[in-house]
Amino acid sequence: MLNMGYRQLSVVLLVIFLCKFSFSSSLCPIDQSISVLKFKETLTIDPTRSWCYPKTVSWNMSTDCCIWDGVKCDELSGHVIELDLSCSQLKGKIDSNNSLFQLSHLQRLNLSMNDFSDSHISPAFGRLLSLTHLDLSSSSFSGQIPSEISHLSKLQYFRIYSGDLRLVARDFKLLLKNLTQLKELDLSNVNISSTIPPNFSSHITILKLGSTGLHGIIPESIFHLPNLEVLDLRSNAQLSGYFPKTKWNSSASLIKLDLSRVNFSSNFPESLSYLTSLHHLSLRDCNLWGPIPESLSNLTRIEYLDLGDNSLNGTIPSWILSYSSLNHLDLKNNHFSGQLDDFKYNTLVWINLKGNQLQGHLPKSIQNLVNLEVLDLSSNNFSGQVDVSYFSNHNQLTDLDLSYNRISLTNENEVKLSLPKSLFRLLLVACEVKELEFLRSAKRLKTLDLSYNKIQGRIPNWAWSNWMFSLEYLDLSHNMLESVDSIPPESYVYWIDLRSNFLQGPLPIPPNFIEYFFISNNNLSGEIPSSVCTVTSLRVLDLARNNLEGAIPQCLGNMSRQLEVLDMQRNSLSGDLQMTFSFQNGLKSFNLHGNKLEGKLPRSLVNCQHLEVLDLGDNHFNDMFPMWLGTLPKLQVLSLRSNKLHGAIRTSRINLFPQLRIVDLSGNAFSAELPTSLFKHLKAMRRIDHSMKEPIDGYYQDSVTLVTKGLQFEVVRILSLYTTIDLSNNKFEGHIPSVLGDLISLRVLNLSHNGLQGHIPSSLGNLSVVESLDLSLNQLAGKIPEQLASQLTSLAVLNLSHNYLEGCIPRGPQFATFQQNSYEGNDGLRGFPISNGCGNDRVSETNNTVSALDDQESNSEFLNDFWKAALMGYGSGLCIGLSIIYFMISSGNLKWLARIIEGMEHRIITRRKKKQRGQRHYRRRNNNRF
Repeated sequence: MLNMGYRQLSVVLLVIFLCKFSFSSSLCPIDQSISVLKFKETLTIDPTRSWCYPKTVSWNMSTDCCIWDGVKCDELSGHVIELDLSCSQLKGKIDSNNSLFQLSHLQRLNLSMNDFSDSHISPAFGRLLSLTHLDLSSSSFSGQIPSEISHLSKLQYFRIYSGDLRLVARDFKLLLKNLTQLKELDLSNVNISSTIPPNFSSHITILKLGSTGLHGIIPESIFHLPNLEVLDLRSNAQLSGYFPKTKWNSSASLIKLDLSRVNFSSNFPESLSYLTSLHHLSLRDCNLWGPIPESLSNLTRIEYLDLGDNSLNGTIPSWILSYSSLNHLDLKNNHFSGQLDDFKYNTLVWINLKGNQLQGHLPKSIQNLVNLEVLDLSSNNFSGQVDVSYFSNHNQLTDLDLSYNRISLTNENEVKLSLPKSLFRLLLVACEVKELEFLRSAKRLKTLDLSYNKIQGRIPNWAWSNWMFSLEYLDLSHNMLESVDSIPPESYVYWIDLRSNFLQGPLPIPPNFIEYFFISNNNLSGEIPSSVCTVTSLRVLDLARNNLEGAIPQCLGNMSRQLEVLDMQRNSLSGDLQMTFSFQNGLKSFNLHGNKLEGKLPRSLVNCQHLEVLDLGDNHFNDMFPMWLGTLPKLQVLSLRSNKLHGAIRTSRINLFPQLRIVDLSGNAFSAELPTSLFKHLKAMRRIDHSMKEPIDGYYQDSVTLVTKGLQFEVVRILSLYTTIDLSNNKFEGHIPSVLGDLISLRVLNLSHNGLQGHIPSSLGNLSVVESLDLSLNQLAGKIPEQLASQLTSLAVLNLSHNYLEGCIPRGPQFATFQQNSYEGNDGLRGFPISNGCGNDRVSETNNTVSALDDQESNSEFLNDFWKAALMGYGSGLCIGLSIIYFMISSGNLKWLARIIEGMEHRIITRRKKKQRGQRHYRRRNNNRF
């Protein structure tokens, strides 16, 4: 009986214990449930984030909050200690009164990958003093990170990387000072704009401060944090540093080191060889130079190695190609040379060696890299024949680029299914490709660039059917294609480039979804079909330099708001320009140069408020000057040369042509005085902006034909710094207005072949960067201003010939380089180089001659440097650069050619003047006779 009593008592006690345990571990306090539910109710579910799972949908009061999705409670008290709502489709605003901040026992809070785009980070987060883990990453919080975060002294893991947040330098330093328990800190993409303080928690294992605007010098103490496993300071361009020269304290623990785009300006650091635990090393664009030291062969665990965009040289060490665990190798854009050794293991997935000086044949071992997904060997000096079967074993290869080598791609065995079916991106620019048959098996291609090859014939039908729903980018420019079958309108391709082939026949209609269509420099003929206007997604339509004829479809002016570039220059288009441009069109560049268009200029051009380049030159337009174009706020280039425009140019309005930098009205019949009022409006020509930088290369090259320095050339990608006024070959008369001297950014000024009178204004001496000044064939009189010789130090070409100038030719550094034909036809001029009749000219003749030769050589170097600089380009809006096509250049000596042309022009003009003087003399004699 006694034993039975003990047993019964034991059972009762066990039941009481289990009940108590069950009560305390599974039932969360009611206030906790209410707070969590109220937090849920302040937010909505965003179903567009379909890749996420809405954890809060199942929350309701009928169940214990401790078993709700993403909620974790303390086993004894039942208090909510963890909320993991990462990627839960949450959307809304979290303000300081939110019930979330009533959960005072929270230790872990993860709200990452949601959408709180209307919300700042509340200072109330600083009240959750028990937090050890806080993750607010990728949730679109904005504004300033509150200083109250630094009150969370127990915080060990803090992740908040975002592009819309900022942390003031004072709070950044306070945060690092107070959070002494931190093990992980990730503030990637937060705008900090501070120096790095030296006082980091000694417990820290992961430190990520990439793209935060840090500046100054990296404290060396960071490299010696004893428990550091990950250090990421990438993409802080104003940050610099010095690698430790001795062993790092973190050498045993450091697994990942990413210092890309941080300036170190040093030889490749030897001390990296101590980091024997390193798996990931990225030192891209760190301004490192010299060879890779042999000591780095100690990094036997390396899996990811990126040393691209530096100035490293020498050969690529063979031991790098022998790392057994290496899967990512990026050494692009360095100065490595020599032959590429064989790869020892097939673990590599990514190889990028483009932009070096590697040479020789491709290593056969590449064929064994069966796991390879990306191979980029472009822009090297590899040579020899490469058969397409070389890549037949790469069943996972998605990206292949062999462009710009001395490789000839062959298909000797005529294998039709040799390229991997996995290919998404194939670039074989300038690889001697002659046919497309080897691409039959590559049915997943998204990007295909076979430009600058020798592909002949036509684009086969199977190509369009194979790639109809995969291909997005196609470049077959600079080949020898003769025809293109109709492009399926349902194709998904957004970019087609067929420039510089031998294409004949009518213009093919681009597919429905295309945005960029280039088919210039071919032999297309016939009229432009109006069905082109149905392709409403077009942003660039380039039909230049073909044999297209007939009228321009009126609908082209009102295609869509998308169209930015419309280029039909150098065709045989004719008739009136009847295009009607809608007010909301997005046109930036409109080029009809070199056609047979006539009539008046369409007034609807004034609706093109985004227009930057307008070239209607070399046509037969018959109209007055379109002063109404002056209201276009972004117009930079206006070329109306060689038309039948006429009349006086007058304006009284203010703020006309505010951005105009190139104006070419030459070869028309404009009359009366030079447009002084127009010159006063040209604000962009009144300043030299030395802060202008070359923009990133864009998608289209604007071109405008100009005449200067005795040569015709083509400005391609209009150079904003190349400021030009050309009013030559008109009927202007009167004086040269002094206000021209205010246009200080002018590089070229051409007023030749007019009837201008009076003196050359001394204010032209203010044009300090002018390089070509042509005032020839006018009726100018008086002396040449001294200011032109003393202040125009950039002047490379001067033509004052065939006027009525007199007196001494002033002396100056550039004037000493000019020849007689710069002054001929001015009987009253004397001095070097025409005569020795000006004071001390005879004494200084020898010195001047020597100086002239020296300056001539210097000037030649100057011209070379100028054109090199011009080729670099500059611009705004549309991307801009300069390419000059000189006609009949055989010697390469521009000044020699210019002198020949100037000499020929001089002989023609002299004969014409003699003939005109003879005719005048004959008329006077006849008049006197009667």
